[in-house]
Amino acid sequence: FHLFAYICDFVSHLNSAEEIPIEVLRQREAKWLEMLNSWDKWMAKKHKKMKERCQKGVPPSLRGRAWLYLTGGKVRREQNQGKFQELDNQPGDPKWVDIIERDLHRQFPFHEMFAARGGHGQQDLLRVLKAYTLHRPEEGYCQAQAPIAAVLLMHMPAEDAFWVLVQICEKYLPGYYSAGLEAIQLDGEILYALLRRVSPVAHRHLKKHKLEPILYMTEWFMCAFSRTLPWASVLRVWDMFLCEGVKIIFRVGLVLLKSMLGSQEKLKACQGLYETMELLRAIRPQYMEEAFLVEEIIELMVSEKDIEKEHHAQLRHWKETHGDLHCKSPPRVHGAKAIMAAEPPSRQDLRQRPTFIVESPLAPQTDRVRAEASKENGKSKAEQQKTIKPPQETANPYFPPGDPSPFLNHMTVKASKESLSSAEHDTYL
Repeated sequence: FHLFAYICDFVSHLNSAEEIPIEVLRQREAKWLEMLNSWDKWMAKKHKKMKERCQKGVPPSLRGRAWLYLTGGKVRREQNQGKFQELDNQPGDPKWVDIIERDLHRQFPFHEMFAARGGHGQQDLLRVLKAYTLHRPEEGYCQAQAPIAAVLLMHMPAEDAFWVLVQICEKYLPGYYSAGLEAIQLDGEILYALLRRVSPVAHRHLKKHKLEPILYMTEWFMCAFSRTLPWASVLRVWDMFLCEGVKIIFRVGLVLLKSMLGSQEKLKACQGLYETMELLRAIRPQYMEEAFLVEEIIELMVSEKDIEKEHHAQLRHWKETHGDLHCKSPPRVHGAKAIMAAEPPSRQDLRQRPTFIVESPLAPQTDRVRAEASKENGKSKAEQQKTIKPPQETANPYFPPGDPSPFLNHMTVKASKESLSSAEHDTYL
């Protein structure tokens, strides 16, 4: 699986709209490996530098591991050893399993992991989503969780994807996938209120045509833009989102609204509600392009405090108009540093566990090995020659450092301009 994931990461890097020199990429990998080896120290003392590195983009080869650490999924996994296997072995609620199975083929159908019906990608997706329904039976399954889990599975094994999904649902986007979608409606109102400050022109236009936020931002937020943006942009947005929290999702939404509706000239093309909805369903490619979008996100000054302040205001308004919330969601946690502060991990929880463990020939010999070696040395040279077998050539199953994917030599890889999502429209309401 890890070899396959490496190939997928390599292809996604080639497809990236931003070409990064290989020397720069190797330097970034070395820096990230250093951070991962001393994660608690970096989070405590050098978080600003870590945030800057996430803004530059996590190296493709380490993205899965970085996301696992950023979200606190690594700690949850270590503190719940065997939990995923336990859930995986259970049959699950037939109601949820049936709905999940019907959704599997719609998740990134053009990606080789999910292209084959019943293939390993779809099987892992079913396992992760089914496990979540057992982990949170009061929530069950929401259709928008499937693309989130699918993106995670492109970068990590099923168990890791499960724990990162748990963290996203519980810490980053609490209440988003509960019945009634009250949390997403509240965040829609927060987005609308923030837009008044960021782009008064766009805000007035939406207000004039009574275009409710829930009509255009539901898929954006619930799927964390995984079904909206080109793939290279999705990865960069997620690097920042999992580091800094939901403010990144708000910033992306605000950038897109401002870019599409932020001037009188742009509004000439959408004089009514229908035209505006059509415009927001087909965001212009230049506004979703990786370099433009990332720069705009970083420059847009919308903080956690802004979001929390507006959240309290909208919550008061909700109670006045709708009464108390039916689903009591846990408080939102804004990013990796806040998650670690809320649940301080032990050094053992953060210890990296290699996928492959190879015994070094230079490792200290055990007493048994030394005894066998001494016995072997006692044989005559003639006896030793009889027992020595000629070396056999063994094909190297891994790629040499300079040629990460010989299977890709015959492929023509073009820059990705499209999202990998299905063309079908989902309804989350």
